[in-house]
Amino acid sequence: MDGPEAFLEHVSVSRETIEKLETYASLLSRWQSKINLISTNSLQQAWHRHFLDSAQIYLMSPRKAASAIDVGTGAGFPGLVLSIMGMKNVQLVEQNKKKCAFLYEVIRETEASATVHPCKIENLLVKDYDVVLARALMPLDGLLKMVSPFFGKDTVGIFPKGSRVNEELTAASKNWKMKTVIKQSITSPDGKIVLVKDLVSERQK
Repeated sequence: MDGPEAFLEHVSVSRETIEKLETYASLLSRWQSKINLISTNSLQQAWHRHFLDSAQIYLMSPRKAASAIDVGTGAGFPGLVLSIMGMKNVQLVEQNKKKCAFLYEVIRETEASATVHPCKIENLLVKDYDVVLARALMPLDGLLKMVSPFFGKDTVGIFPKGSRVNEELTAASKNWKMKTVIKQSITSPDGKIVLVKDLVSERQK
């Protein structure tokens, strides 16, 4: 079963929030026929594979988080979902202009407070964020190199990963000193979510 009812079995949100997510899902289905936002195979399970997969990150995020950046957000997962759920000051970074057009439309229709940055991450003004997000973008070692400029003293990186998470952590540990917590994803038995804190390049030590 896939849909808002199944979503609500795992995540408690207001009626207003679920209505906004339903609007998001409707726009996703409509736009997917024009541009490739997500894999076609996952469209029929969008509530489970994308909305719930994103929403579980909200439950893992610091309650007092006042800013977040989602690198390579694509169709807005997870950052735009988190914004609709109430996360503050979410920045969505996506260089594909067609995907950005979709993000603008969802933000307009749902009145989400997220901000879209239609550019490469390298072109973004560097500042610290409370939460750094990236979903299915690249292996952890390269990902940490890309997002490390946005880590401050108390930043938490939250990165969904698959069955090769241990290999990625081993490779990353050669170049990075960090504290990690691995949580089981509720949407896939092979899915893991890596929480990263106190990130320091081994070259900076």
